[in-house]
Amino acid sequence: MKILVIGGTRFFGIHMVNALLEAGHDITIATRGRAADPFGERVQRIRLERTDAQSMKDVLQGRFYDVIIDKIAYCSNDIRSLMEAAKFGKYIYMSSTAVYAPKRMNTVESDFDGMGGELRWCDRGDGSYSEVKRQAEYALWQQYGDKNWIAVRYPFVIGRDDYTNRLAFYVEHVIKGIPMYIDDLDAQMSFIRSDEAGEFMAFLVDKDLTGAVNGASGQTISIREILTYVESKTGTKAILNETGEPAPYNGEAPYSINTDAATGLGYRFSNLKDWIYELLDEYIAQSINRG
Repeated sequence: MKILVIGGTRFFGIHMVNALLEAGHDITIATRGRAADPFGERVQRIRLERTDAQSMKDVLQGRFYDVIIDKIAYCSNDIRSLMEAAKFGKYIYMSSTAVYAPKRMNTVESDFDGMGGELRWCDRGDGSYSEVKRQAEYALWQQYGDKNWIAVRYPFVIGRDDYTNRLAFYVEHVIKGIPMYIDDLDAQMSFIRSDEAGEFMAFLVDKDLTGAVNGASGQTISIREILTYVESKTGTKAILNETGEPAPYNGEAPYSINTDAATGLGYRFSNLKDWIYELLDEYIAQSINRG
């Protein structure tokens, strides 16, 4: 298939493009062209500015793709600029479990009603991350229901290549004795491993699905479990107080993400506790080596 990937040159986007290439697809990557990518001559490249509707129209008009995978759309105006500029067979949008308000244990796709909220045409700076991501989905559900699209909803993505360093924050602060403020040590949370986040999006290109689908590793974990593990491996103790540096996952209520729909399509995610402790071991070693 002829596939356009908007973004895809960092983090789990690299896993996604590699999976698409391994499956034999004809891949074009659209970016601003400011950063190198690892794909060499295996992909074609075009340049565009994702937040500029005119740039989208100038570059994409007259082109057709079997699938467009959009990793960097955030808001309703991003959705509109793509829909008005491009012709495609299927559109796969990188959404987020942040659209659920709130998330809960066993969060299912129908917990967010894309037809139930008021659509507001907005840009990325016109609200919080969760607010503008919801508006992006409202645009899909309410304005483009006649199109063939999938909204992929992930929780926090973590892995060896995680540039956000959110999970590493906890390891570093324990080892270095830096005080942290954590608002809920025992809230269970879902995550997804970066390679599977990329591979699942590639898996969806030929699947008969329209609408939303969750992706997440099986099982959940709490920050207390993470800290207890790091403390046991390092012999150091986490310093927790209200004046400490606010921790990355503050504000999360206890939740888990139901992936029955993905399983029904034939994809099975790994279990979180089969690999997260090995990842924590790597962060521990890196932190110790840096001194």
